[in-house]
Amino acid sequence: MDIRIKIGIRLRELRNEKGLSQEKFSFVCELDRTYIASIEQGKRNVSIANIEKISKAFDMSIYEFFNTDLFK
Repeated sequence: MDIRIKIGIRLRELRNEKGLSQEKFSFVCELDRTYIASIEQGKRNVSIANIEKISKAFDMSIYEFFNTDLFK
């Protein structure tokens, strides 16, 4: 499975666990809602800087973001 798809799945999984819409989450991490949607669809190569913003918005480290069976 493509890494972009995996990141999108993980992002959607965590966002849904927090009960956040794409719009609310995009506000928290200061990224555009359409950008979040395209990440979740696996259409974006996400920069490490934006991975950091996303992780911080979930109050977790980058390690915790990727520490799931999805990335093994």
